[in-house]
Amino acid sequence: MANILIVDDQPDICWALSKLARQMGHSAITLTAAEDLFRQLEEARGDLVILDVRLPGMDGLEALRQLRQLRPRLPVIVITAYGDLDVAVQAIQAGAFDYLTKPFTLETAAQAIRRALATPALQTASPDATDDRQGNELQLIGVSPAMQAVFKQIAVVAPTDSAVHITGESGTGKELVARAIHHYSPRRDRPFVVAHLAALSPSLVESELFGHVRGAFTGAESDHVGLLQRANGGTLFIDEVADIPLNVQAKLLRALEYREFCPVGGTKPVQVNFRLISATHQDLRRLVREGAFRHDLFYRLVTFEIHLPPLRERKEDIEPLAKYFLGRLAAQSGKAPPAWSADFREALLARPWWGNVRELRHALEHALIVSRGGVLHADHLPPALSRSQQDVAEEESLRDCVQKWVQQAVTDPTLEGRLYEAFLQLVEPVLLEAALEIHRGQYIHAARHLGIHRVTLRKKLQQYRELRRFADRSAETSSEADPSE
Repeated sequence: MANILIVDDQPDICWALSKLARQMGHSAITLTAAEDLFRQLEEARGDLVILDVRLPGMDGLEALRQLRQLRPRLPVIVITAYGDLDVAVQAIQAGAFDYLTKPFTLETAAQAIRRALATPALQTASPDATDDRQGNELQLIGVSPAMQAVFKQIAVVAPTDSAVHITGESGTGKELVARAIHHYSPRRDRPFVVAHLAALSPSLVESELFGHVRGAFTGAESDHVGLLQRANGGTLFIDEVADIPLNVQAKLLRALEYREFCPVGGTKPVQVNFRLISATHQDLRRLVREGAFRHDLFYRLVTFEIHLPPLRERKEDIEPLAKYFLGRLAAQSGKAPPAWSADFREALLARPWWGNVRELRHALEHALIVSRGGVLHADHLPPALSRSQQDVAEEESLRDCVQKWVQQAVTDPTLEGRLYEAFLQLVEPVLLEAALEIHRGQYIHAARHLGIHRVTLRKKLQQYRELRRFADRSAETSSEADPSE
């Protein structure tokens, strides 16, 4: 049985967590201030501390730093209702075992408690870890659970040297995440180099990444230092990494494995040491299956993966983002942030924002210009962007495929009276498996995205997988019984 010390100035939080601790078979002591925590630790044993950030007197982060000096092996779970990227990073760097954002479920808290008590020792923060805030150009804004999860992932992976792959639609802020990882990493004082490969023709990608020597090809009149060499000691961010040609993928893989490469046309290896962060809006796993992307490079890139959800799936972030952008835009003109009308706010929340955060920022800048310093109204916003031509084309292609299948299926007498069932058995497993894969095997998140209960999702997938195994066994039996084989 462990003794858990709960420090929070909200009585309902203390009551709920203390009850949870006792249900898990532990004892619990509730406190309302950090100063009380240190007095308690002098008098009684503490096996785990659950610590709120916002406390009267000494705040939770300062208390955490002092705890790390006094009791370096004592696990601490930080909780806060004021989560942002800087708070998450400070908590992780100061040595927090875990970081939870209110409101959280008791199941989530119980999992954190079990993991913390099962950990024999903790890694403390490096002595030179700083809590300097990012510059304004690096700020990530978000109050939604999805963005709080992203903040936590950044805080956890930033101090390491692991490769990070960022996924998400265009305009969600993938480069911003990459810059934040670099900013909070030990390489923060070294170069952060960006490779925008989508803007280059395939023939130029190799030269841009690896450089070339004079005379390597027609027009190479002097040596050119590539992006890998410019990022030496720092971080290389490759945007739209899926666009790298296959022959260049092999060369990049070798550079990552052996920390050296030869410029185009060169014979002398160049030694490099950089951290790689990559991003794409495409599905790399699908490209690997189709042979358009090397599987060995995929595993080298996706050591740690961060997914940025589209803005339309985190509506609660729209208003904070709008306030942030309007404040910055107004400050650039030396003016105070403008007032909003109710219809302006409603229009912001109602739009699908297919262009994501980038579209939101440009729409707000447009509204500021049109309003001419007055109150912002809905009609000050520009026309909403429609879905991309690629998305529309894919949907039309899907509809065409369904129509062709139906035209063929109606002529099949075995499908008489069960056409709908047959179609569902064909497409539903693909939909469910794809949703589960996108959410990395997390049934609860995949089910929420699909709009069904997680138990329903699990049962349906189990049924479809059993049917598939039965069909495979039947096919094998039929093949073995075929005398022509």
